[in-house]
Amino acid sequence: MPVPAFEEYEPAGDCACPGCAQRRRALARARAIPLRDGGHPAARGARRALVLATAAGVVLGGGGSAALAAANPVPGPGPVSLDTPGSPQGGRSPLHGRPAPAKPAGAPGAPSAVKRIDRTSIITRAKTWLDAKVPYSMSTYWSDGYRQDCSGYVSMAWNLGTNEWTGSLDKFATKITKDELLPGDMLLFHNPADPTNGSHVVLFGGWVDETRTHYVAYEQTRPNTRKGATPYGYWNNATKYVPYRFNGVTAGLAEDPASTDPKPAVPTVFPGATQFGPGANNEHVAQLGRMLIERGGRRFYPKGANTAWSDADRLATQAFQSAQGWTGADADGIPGTHTWQLLVERKGKDIRPSAEGAPGSPPRPGTVPAPGTAPAPGHAGTPGQGGVHGPVGVPGGPAAVPGYPGASVFRPGSTNPFVTALGRQLVKKGFGKNYTSGPGPRWSEADRRSVEAFQRAQGWRGAAADGYPGPETWRRLFA
Repeated sequence: MPVPAFEEYEPAGDCACPGCAQRRRALARARAIPLRDGGHPAARGARRALVLATAAGVVLGGGGSAALAAANPVPGPGPVSLDTPGSPQGGRSPLHGRPAPAKPAGAPGAPSAVKRIDRTSIITRAKTWLDAKVPYSMSTYWSDGYRQDCSGYVSMAWNLGTNEWTGSLDKFATKITKDELLPGDMLLFHNPADPTNGSHVVLFGGWVDETRTHYVAYEQTRPNTRKGATPYGYWNNATKYVPYRFNGVTAGLAEDPASTDPKPAVPTVFPGATQFGPGANNEHVAQLGRMLIERGGRRFYPKGANTAWSDADRLATQAFQSAQGWTGADADGIPGTHTWQLLVERKGKDIRPSAEGAPGSPPRPGTVPAPGTAPAPGHAGTPGQGGVHGPVGVPGGPAAVPGYPGASVFRPGSTNPFVTALGRQLVKKGFGKNYTSGPGPRWSEADRRSVEAFQRAQGWRGAAADGYPGPETWRRLFA
């Protein structure tokens, strides 16, 4: 019997059977097949393998295996490989991974046309996976047809209609600068020499605070879709992440002046402290934002004024209060009667350009009103006038609370005595179960989880309970 000879075969680029899919992956590892023909961009190594099972079948069965395979075709398409730690994403593919009609050869990932979409829709689409807790996978597809990995997630949010990967998403976007980032843009790191060595992509959801050192990232990662504060540009390979803007993006979250005129009349009477602060969502918050923008606070509102209270409102209010010469509890970022009156009547000083100790900068540790300085009307010390954070009647007075040191001291990698003081106060209040040792001066996940537990105990949810202390968390904790 002559010894059979075997030749390596070139699989069809659109065949979904496990044999062709596995062969394409093997060839991709050896860089013998272009990506546009189905080569897997996230595979590791360069080992090429012969199809030994086929060889054994021919030798032992005299070709019977081949005839059996022809008579019983393998069903498909579907997942054809398992995820491995070294495979962070799948390759380019149509929705649901099903083969698409053959197209003329061209640059991989180059879009023929893009669908128009506004920023609000991008974030809304991103939140659908977040709410569903879609599990991470580079080889399976969610019900909407998009692959459940980082690049599939961005493809879905941008409504591309195809599953792209980190090596092709930039073809749908334009490179921008850090200062130009807006919700719905992406931060992309692609390593063309070795796509599995850290390549990743996230959606930008907005800045955490005025320092712009951390942003809200929407991303598809293990174990499932995640949203959270992330250091710029990412936890690792930070300097390699490049900001991009989707070419199909239209208007959205940014305020459109044409759509805001005429503006609703601003009430001259202060609406009360309970209308402002964490969790507040009403027209008074939007009116406050518009007045602050007119007084020099545009830099705090890249998305425009909104009815939902945010750090932008607190920082802009604090900047206006500081411009009046107020300090400590009188410049706490929560509007009181006097703050509201100055804004409504267009009196007082406008917000100054940002500088250390000026508007937009958190107060220095231990800052208190100068001796002999009376509190501004409508702030701490004027009962019932709404200067104190949160609802009227919260125990503890501002005089007993150490000055809030600013958000930047409570971030991953931070080491300072304020972190120790925060941790000790959390333990004292009964929220120290996450500490296996300490607390100490270095910010850790134990600190974040403990702060989150304390914030949730106040009845806060969502971004108001993210585990990072703001002025209100700080005041209540030390009250």
